[in-house]
Amino acid sequence: MNAREIRELFPILNQEVNGSPLVYLDSAATSQKPVPVIEALEKYYREYNSNVHRGVHTLGTRATDGYEGAREKVRKFINAKSIEEIIFTRGTTTSLNTVAASYGRANLGEGDEIVISYMEHHSNIIPWQQVAKHTGATLKYLDLQEDGTISLDTVRETITDKTKIVSIMQVSNVLGVMNPIKEIAEIAHQHGAIMVVDGAQSAPHMKIDVQDLDCDFFALSGHKMCGPTGIGVLYGKKHLLEKMEPVEFGGEMIDFVGLYESTWKELPWKFEGGTPIIAGAIGLGAAIDFLQEIGLDNIENHEHRLAAYALEKLSAVEGMTIYGPKDASKRAGLVTFNIDDVHPHDVATVLDAEGIAVRAGHHCAQPLMKWLNASATARASFYLYNTEEDIDRLVEGLVKTKEYFSDVF
Repeated sequence: MNAREIRELFPILNQEVNGSPLVYLDSAATSQKPVPVIEALEKYYREYNSNVHRGVHTLGTRATDGYEGAREKVRKFINAKSIEEIIFTRGTTTSLNTVAASYGRANLGEGDEIVISYMEHHSNIIPWQQVAKHTGATLKYLDLQEDGTISLDTVRETITDKTKIVSIMQVSNVLGVMNPIKEIAEIAHQHGAIMVVDGAQSAPHMKIDVQDLDCDFFALSGHKMCGPTGIGVLYGKKHLLEKMEPVEFGGEMIDFVGLYESTWKELPWKFEGGTPIIAGAIGLGAAIDFLQEIGLDNIENHEHRLAAYALEKLSAVEGMTIYGPKDASKRAGLVTFNIDDVHPHDVATVLDAEGIAVRAGHHCAQPLMKWLNASATARASFYLYNTEEDIDRLVEGLVKTKEYFSDVF
């Protein structure tokens, strides 16, 4: 199935915006949803909407089967050892906050170190800032090379025996950089630290094997991988999760409640307080089925071709600054850029008038913007439903943008 055939499975893409066919280049923010996912959500609400785990009636059993079946799909998708290691959350942000609040606060103290990088999303910065403030630990940043990549020599120089947590995104949502997570995890473990991975931008686009990466925690969001919003996953090694305390308390996550003491359910349910995200999990399961039918290797290869094509075409536009590696083999399927003397918000506005959706702003990565010496950037991000024609439309729109603002000024 080629990209044009895949595109037909995404109803939202078959429309005009401002009189032009929609070109959606903002999948790093959120992906569009294919028919099988939409139908799975509709079927749940139409045919077996019910709470899970609690009831013995037929609808409750079907909902529980759908919810727990989705957990098993996630387990296989990232190659975790057990469903006990798969916790459903609201998304990557919640997953990272759970690790920080539960593991970080309990295991760090004054003099300990947390290592992250300048390219991190705010969701992988602020939780660790809070842990450092609460525990007295020190937050350290991995410096970046000129092209925005991380050198393993820098990793070796920065991680010490005082380091207790290393938390790095696998793919940058701004630079498109693909970080050497497996090698970083090995270095972290040599010093007795745990490895936390922000997989929001990697899980939708490439095969993930948490056992091969040997990461201790891995976070992902369903809405970036053709699934619904409001559903995500925290993977954690079982022996770590067993020692961690829940961060939300109430129904579903308890075993026994007394007047003054309570006990928790076993993994993974002790971390899933309250009515869980049932429809979201079922939709995520359908999204995983969809992605695996197409093939993650096929998706990754397709996006690499698009990134290479985009780099070539955008580099030919005069006055264009492109951030991140110039070698397409070193980046995922997105390109972040600026046009001389044109604010990225203006770029995005003019492109929208042409029916082209891109992202503009600091992309929840203000420390990286400071490192780049840019207040904001524009970003075009690609997915399995994009084509070279979409990039041609983008380039045409950028040329019009340049012409418009040169006429204005």
